[in-house]
Amino acid sequence: MKIYLAADHAGFEFKSIIKKHLSESGFEVEDFGTNYFEPNDDYPDFIKLVAEAISKKWENNDSPDCLGIILGGSGQGEAMVANRFKNVRATVYYSGPLEIIKLSKEHNNANILSIGARFLSEKEMLGAIDTWLATKFSGEDRHIRRIAKF
Repeated sequence: MKIYLAADHAGFEFKSIIKKHLSESGFEVEDFGTNYFEPNDDYPDFIKLVAEAISKKWENNDSPDCLGIILGGSGQGEAMVANRFKNVRATVYYSGPLEIIKLSKEHNNANILSIGARFLSEKEMLGAIDTWLATKFSGEDRHIRRIAKF
């Protein structure tokens, strides 16, 4: 599976950790930046690249072999940017029960995980990513019906 990855300055340090973790776990990773720390960068510049890639790949397929992970300070603005693109269903995680992100996959077939880097430790972040990637869409009719209304 291919994972598209992007972060702004707030998620920059975690992005390299995630990239290494995913590669070691057998995922193919495409990194859309940022590639250096710039405290005045603008997260939409990087996040939109992941959202565009997911939008295209998911256009005619309900679960192609790719997902996205985006990082920012809270993950909120990043998800807002991503969710403006057709076929994108970005969910935010910045702490709390992992059931939150499990349900985003099981019920909503979320295809982008937006992480609030300022609220998680490295261990929490990697645990959340692993949980999200391991969770599958239920495929239940009620969820398919609801997603079609997006």
